[in-house]
Amino acid sequence: MSTDMLRSTVGGEEAGESHSINPVTGEVVARYPWLSAPQVTAKVEEAAKAYAAWSASGLDRRCHALRQLGEVLGDRQDTLSELIALEMGKPVARARAEVLKCANLCFWYADHSERLLADELVDLGGDGAARISYRPLGIVLGVMPWNFPLWQVLRAAVPVIASGNGFLLKHADNVQGAAFALEAAFAQTDMPKGLFANLNVHRSVLPRLLSDPRIAGVSVTAGVAAGSAIAAEAGRNLKKSVLELGGSDPFIVLADADLDRAVPAAIEARFQNSGQVCIAGKRIIVEKPIAAAFTARFMDAVGQLRMGDPFDADVDLGPLARVRLRNELADQVERSVAMGAKLLAGGIVPSGPGAFYPPTVLTDVTPDMPVFAEETFGPVAALMTVDDAKAAVELANNSDFGLCGSIWTGNIALGQQLADCIESGGMFINKVAISDPRVPIGGIKQSGYGRELSHFGIREFCNAKMVWNGA
Repeated sequence: MSTDMLRSTVGGEEAGESHSINPVTGEVVARYPWLSAPQVTAKVEEAAKAYAAWSASGLDRRCHALRQLGEVLGDRQDTLSELIALEMGKPVARARAEVLKCANLCFWYADHSERLLADELVDLGGDGAARISYRPLGIVLGVMPWNFPLWQVLRAAVPVIASGNGFLLKHADNVQGAAFALEAAFAQTDMPKGLFANLNVHRSVLPRLLSDPRIAGVSVTAGVAAGSAIAAEAGRNLKKSVLELGGSDPFIVLADADLDRAVPAAIEARFQNSGQVCIAGKRIIVEKPIAAAFTARFMDAVGQLRMGDPFDADVDLGPLARVRLRNELADQVERSVAMGAKLLAGGIVPSGPGAFYPPTVLTDVTPDMPVFAEETFGPVAALMTVDDAKAAVELANNSDFGLCGSIWTGNIALGQQLADCIESGGMFINKVAISDPRVPIGGIKQSGYGRELSHFGIREFCNAKMVWNGA
């Protein structure tokens, strides 16, 4: 997406609406008119007033409000999980886990923000001493995706708000119900009115928002094209940006790995949320001595996965979020098969309504194929065999992306050594990649820059202000 596309309008920025479409049936379940220009201006003005009060408040007040938010989310877990399932097709049990993870995120920052934002003192010897404090910057604009409609938003917003900033959300069009539900949850806390607000607008409004002096920066989770266009617009206005732009994470299984752990982990890494996870293990790289055994057990496990209505308690995979995304995924698979990949399972678009796509496994995959070179955002596993660990690292690094990855081995020292050699923002040894408030998440290369979560995330949109006291 170019900056010109970002600025373009479709039918006029004030004339349209967002649609929530049930991905099981294809039916529109709700319509949300875009905000008019005066309404957007009013939201920004309200956020600016809220920020002025919030940034002057003490950490005790902020942490108390975060605890309130966590409690509200927990109280509303049934409604919120059903809304997630309805709007983007996530199985209800997984949706509930997302809601509770968000609540725990609020509690974690409520418990730790004082420590994470504490002043740092620097002894300068005979030159005196310096104090570094972390001061808020202003209002942060969040451009967020649909795949974790609550977690992705709060992963960015909670640290930003804990540090004293405000947060305006531009959410994906198809999950506006979740966006407004989050706005309602924030309204139940003691945070100033408008500190967190949902802006249901067309993308053409983003340049205007980024040029507003009250907007201090932007946090984006999106595809590479959209993210780079927004970052370019932020740069034009000298606004800080944090980008998480997806990935094609390697999932490396060495010859000494415990397959009783590695196979279930590979299933989880690739097929959770119907494969619609930025840090999913999309490229499964297996050392040759165990390739046959791993593949056989992996295929048995794939055969046990159940696809269907996300409101069915027995379902493992719901539909993809949109038919267009399903069709793009199917095209990636078809092009890869035409280039020589072998289809072991799935790969056929089901007949009937909805955005369903079956668990799909490809082998004989090479780096020039779409399922290797591109991000596959759906339930498609690309299996590759390598001769040794060195070749596994080389194949893992043969990617434009660098978000996360995992290594499965019985030799932890070797795993640590290989992890240091892989070009990524994070690596996991004998563990499925996750995002957790205790550690940072973010990427390099085409996966973006900046970090969310931990002390890195809470300080991303802070002014690290230094005051030097002379001797």
